[in-house]
Amino acid sequence: MLRNIEIKAHIESVELLLPKAAAIANEGPIEILQDDTFFACENGRMKLRAFSKEKGELIFYRRANQQGPKESFYLRSPTSSPDTLREALSQAYGQAGRVQKLRTLFMIGRTRVHLDRVKHLGHFLELEVVLQEGESVGMGIKEAHNLMAQLGVEPSQLIEGAYIDLLSQTGAY
Repeated sequence: MLRNIEIKAHIESVELLLPKAAAIANEGPIEILQDDTFFACENGRMKLRAFSKEKGELIFYRRANQQGPKESFYLRSPTSSPDTLREALSQAYGQAGRVQKLRTLFMIGRTRVHLDRVKHLGHFLELEVVLQEGESVGMGIKEAHNLMAQLGVEPSQLIEGAYIDLLSQTGAY
């Protein structure tokens, strides 16, 4: 499985962070509409991410629910029929919820920087430092901390779980 080091932080406004991210990015910004449907899954999380009627991906991932940088293991499988796949998985496993967002993607080196506007939740920053095979977790954590500092994100802004967890707590999904 692929792996990365991830942090997620609540931010005041995507617009305030855009210039900081753009100033240090190699690529971006790229705007992406995402509609994530989560399914019951005992061994981690399973979601279908739809980008359009003809493009999506099924994503399985495992990571700890903790505030600081955390290791995440994931597998992605593309689909050209996300609506049909959503229906099949919903019938087989049941939906656990849905997250809709507008994501602005930047690349800073090997790190994916996501500035997310999440429906019913607000604005968030997500960093994903992609690790190489056999690379230590510590290297990715150090890189995540450095980027947090460059972007002006404080440890007190970090959140533990996934967007679906926050929506579940508010009852908004």
